[in-house]
Amino acid sequence: MALTQVQGGMIGGLPTGSVLQVVNATYSTIVSNSTSTYADTNLTATITPKFATSKILVLVNQNGCRKQTNDTYIQLRLVRGSTAISTFAGGSAYTGTTTTNDIGSVSTCYLDSPATTSATTYKTQLASGSNNAQVNVQTVSDTSTITLMEIAG
Repeated sequence: MALTQVQGGMIGGLPTGSVLQVVNATYSTIVSNSTSTYADTNLTATITPKFATSKILVLVNQNGCRKQTNDTYIQLRLVRGSTAISTFAGGSAYTGTTTTNDIGSVSTCYLDSPATTSATTYKTQLASGSNNAQVNVQTVSDTSTITLMEIAG
């Protein structure tokens, strides 16, 4: 069935709020950062919305989150293209000491309105909050996931 915009909040016979497409990606290689400058975690996915009125529901599960020595913490954010749209771990794994802290996973659910029908890339980025010690995401045995769902607007 071809999807077309029609009156009454329906798209190709589907009501507003219907899922039009789903994109999923995974990443499972260790990424580290020892600075407060955000760096890509390599967890990324791209979706091309069918309609400019669509919403994109972004579901992220970032695994293998760990702070190493020194008094620091993990910062994670969600980025659309080159624009940060949500910080979903502002002080994770913080201990107030130099103790290493493995916290497992950090997740987020974000509803975005990109207002485009162009290919749109979402990714996560990682920073060391105190700019003085290493923080990591992913391990050899952990897989992080990002799922993008286009929702009819």
